[in-house]
Amino acid sequence: MPRELQSERKGPENATRAVVFLHGYGADGADLLSLADVLGPHLPGTAFYAPDAAERSTVNPFGRQWFPIPWMDGSTEEQARASMGEAVQDVNAFLDTVLKAEGIGADRLAVIGFSQGTMMALHVVPRRSQQIACVIGFSGRLLAPELLSAEAKVKPPVLLLHGDQDPVVPFTDLAKAADGLAAAGFGVSTHVMRGTPHGISQDGLQAALEFLREHLPE
Repeated sequence: MPRELQSERKGPENATRAVVFLHGYGADGADLLSLADVLGPHLPGTAFYAPDAAERSTVNPFGRQWFPIPWMDGSTEEQARASMGEAVQDVNAFLDTVLKAEGIGADRLAVIGFSQGTMMALHVVPRRSQQIACVIGFSGRLLAPELLSAEAKVKPPVLLLHGDQDPVVPFTDLAKAADGLAAAGFGVSTHVMRGTPHGISQDGLQAALEFLREHLPE
């Protein structure tokens, strides 16, 4: 049974498209929802959501996590897999709720992830029955790439961005994720955020905006 995710909403009352942000490990929705203030003026008619993951972070009592990370918090691989399975249900249900609340089709929805949120986006979205407009992933990785080709039901365009000075998620994971997605038949674009650690640079945000303008219908 999916857990109800709490989220604020930014944007006009009668939106014609929507963007959902998925936050990173130890953060929360508010950490990314501020990006709506930057992107919103360039994407009129767009509603922005940033749900909080259901689980409280074990390393940051003020943050949340989609699933525990064994090498960071001492959890077991079994616990991580079980939590991720629950989080997949949570995110799927949340995306369905957004589509219903806004009265839009899946082709008018984009998902943007950061770090662990990117891992969730790249896992959940391809396995949904209806294709969304696009996926944008900052500073993350593709989990279980060997399963993607057989399990993907839809293949929306993907933009991957990563800082080349990232000390948290290795920069080499950008190429691994791009290769895994391409091997499964996805159209993939990449952007290197030069000199950027584990975060989102101004040029990265601009690249994401251009990708949204290209793929998210007005």
